[in-house]
This record gives sequence, structure tokens and C-alpha cells, in this order.
Amino acid sequence: MASKLFRSVILGAPASGKGTISSRIVKNFNLEHISSGDKLRLNIQNKTEVGLEVEKYLQSGQLVPDSLMIKFIVGEINQVNGKSWLLDGFPRTVIQASSLWNVQQLDVVLNLVVPFDVIIERVKGRWIHLPSGRVYNTDFNAPKIPGKDDITGEDLVQRDDDKPDVVRKRLEQYENMTRPVIDYYKNKGVLQEFHGSTSDEIWPKVADCLATLVPLNAAAQKSQI
Repeated sequence: MASKLFRSVILGAPASGKGTISSRIVKNFNLEHISSGDKLRLNIQNKTEVGLEVEKYLQSGQLVPDSLMIKFIVGEINQVNGKSWLLDGFPRTVIQASSLWNVQQLDVVLNLVVPFDVIIERVKGRWIHLPSGRVYNTDFNAPKIPGKDDITGEDLVQRDDDKPDVVRKRLEQYENMTRPVIDYYKNKGVLQEFHGSTSDEIWPKVADCLATLVPLNAAAQKSQI
């Protein structure tokens, strides 16, 4: 692990490959992965004080207030016991970004830039066997018989939020919400953007960037997932 605490954030639209890139970063650069969504779900499941408060907002259809999210994330960062970390899923607003910066000045913000049309095509091919949760993609993991689960032969379905018009709306909402955050970090001089259509195309660029920033872990970079 690097002798200096390394603090980073990863940004990327839904289905941009952020999860894949994050897992490779965590493995190859020995960073602690702090996924705000996963941590929130865990706190709700375990009925912690924060979890109960967050659940109250979610059940009433309200957004979780910035102040509560900031308090929650700072608490999660403090729990990694001085390890370097990668924050995923936070911040989502400039208020959150500014509040985080006041307590944790970041070394780098990684922004994955994948064309929306590529994401829509990728998601459009996703089909699910609901009883088992098995996921297929007609582009790279197609079922043996179109529209049927390989194991049971039962019908596959496409989730409503995977349909192209819904995906495009979500991507536009993400763009509108995240653009001010990206601009904030650009002004801070810590933004690094990585363009590509696939995770395998983007990953080497991310790895090369981090190898210069986390030098003691650079040797591990070649052991790709």
C-alpha cells in the first residue's frame, strides 16, 4: 500500500462499466472500495441508526438530504482505518462534493465517458430469467435459444428500466445532475477523464493514470482481472 493515504472518486453513467473498472482498481491498486449504494443497503438491512433514517426518506419517496449523506459517507471513510480508498456513487451534487472536499481533499477523480448510444445498445440486449436472476446479453452472452433460459427453458424478460427510451431518460438525468460535479472537480484540478466504448478499452488508460499516482502499487497493475 502507498505510504501516503490515497483518496479517489470514480464517476460514470449507469451501465458505463463503473463497477468493472472499480473492481479492477481495487484489486490492482490495493484501495478500499467504498460504494455508497452498497453501504447504504447494508445499513438499512442491519437497521443501524443511519440505515433507519435513510429508509424513512426512501419509503416516503423523498431524496436523502445532502447533510445525512455527507455524515454517512464521512463515517464510512473513517471506518477504513487509514487505508487508501476509492469512493463510488458519491458525491452526486456540488453541495456533497464541496462538503467532502472540506474534510477530504481528493487526489484524483476518475470520470468514465462512454457514448450514450453505446450504453443504450449494451443495455438493450440485456434479458433476465426472473426466478433465478440469471442475466443474458444478446451481444456477448446470448441464451442458446433466443428468449429462453438455458437451464429451465422458461421465458426471459426485459426489465422496464432496461428499455431504450427509459435508459436514455436516465442517462440524460445523470448528465444534468453530474455535470456540475464534474465541473467542480475540473476547477479543483483533480479530474481525469477516460473515453471509450468498453471497459477493456478504458481500463489500460485508467491503470496508466493510477500507476503514476499510486507508485508503490504500480507493479500490481499488470495482474488484470
